[in-house]
Amino acid sequence: MTAENRPKLRLSVLDQSPVIAGHTARDALAATIELAQLADDLGYTRYWCAEHHGLQGVCNPAPEVMLARLGSVTNRIRLGSGGVMLPYYSPFKVAEQFRMLEGLFPNRIDLGVGRAPGGDMRTAQAVAMGQYNRGDQFPQQVQDLVWLLRGEVPPGHVAEGVLLQPAIDTRPELWVLGSSDFGGALAAKLGLRFAFAHFINAHGGHAVAQQYRAGFEPGYEDAPYSAAAVFVICADTEAEAAELERAVDIRRLQMAYGVNAPIPSLAQAADFTPNERDRMIIERERPRTICGTPEVVAERMLALRERFAADELVVLSVTASYAARLRTYQLLAEAFDLSGEAAG
Repeated sequence: MTAENRPKLRLSVLDQSPVIAGHTARDALAATIELAQLADDLGYTRYWCAEHHGLQGVCNPAPEVMLARLGSVTNRIRLGSGGVMLPYYSPFKVAEQFRMLEGLFPNRIDLGVGRAPGGDMRTAQAVAMGQYNRGDQFPQQVQDLVWLLRGEVPPGHVAEGVLLQPAIDTRPELWVLGSSDFGGALAAKLGLRFAFAHFINAHGGHAVAQQYRAGFEPGYEDAPYSAAAVFVICADTEAEAAELERAVDIRRLQMAYGVNAPIPSLAQAADFTPNERDRMIIERERPRTICGTPEVVAERMLALRERFAADELVVLSVTASYAARLRTYQLLAEAFDLSGEAAG
């Protein structure tokens, strides 16, 4: 199937600012800026930055800071957090930060929130000065964001009568991010957009998405809108795609074994020989990846979009080469003919 005959698909980007072995965190941050500019030019809908702490393989602990930088070097693409790990923070302060971004870049800002720690529990307690709540307060924090951003704080609320700055006439899109039915149910109850992390949990996400749509109650948004966040490696040849996937296999083994290390390089992947236990873990984790040539990847992405009834797919690509990561997004833009797409 050619790009001209292929169904239209709204695509976005999720970026973890990966640090590849042999490179520095500064290299990774520069690669994020380069990829955002490319996505803006290619016609991607939105560009989300993830929050992580204490991990050698990724290096963005502050999406709101990076988004300000990306807004200054892009023109039309929406920019957002994928996501802010809300249990660490005051909803009021988060609302201020994203209102500030919305004031700087009107109608281009997304506030995606999640309840995961973005690191291990020891790091989470360090980030929260020993007060990390493990997501227990997350539903109320999201409700607070809805009230604050809509300017509808109820009587008796701690923020009643407090001016939320900057005073602007637009507001960010508000998303709940999740990898289980918890996030989908919360998004439906509060009338929010919902993104399911298929790249974390490859099983059952379509049922969560269906339940979200069936249970949606108008609130912050008038109608349901869902995305599936997928891990994709796309290369010009199957051999190249397989080579890149081997490095991802090692990365997931590191995570399974609790090894805190940069993203493996191509050289490390080529030198690695898995044992039987490694192979079992690799086979268990591979369903989280869509990998191959543009034709193969595009068909699998369309099938996943249909299964999820998703309004868009958000693509995460972590490879052993920054150039290969750029190539993944270029090939996907060509496969789905994104040229001329508008942000929204």
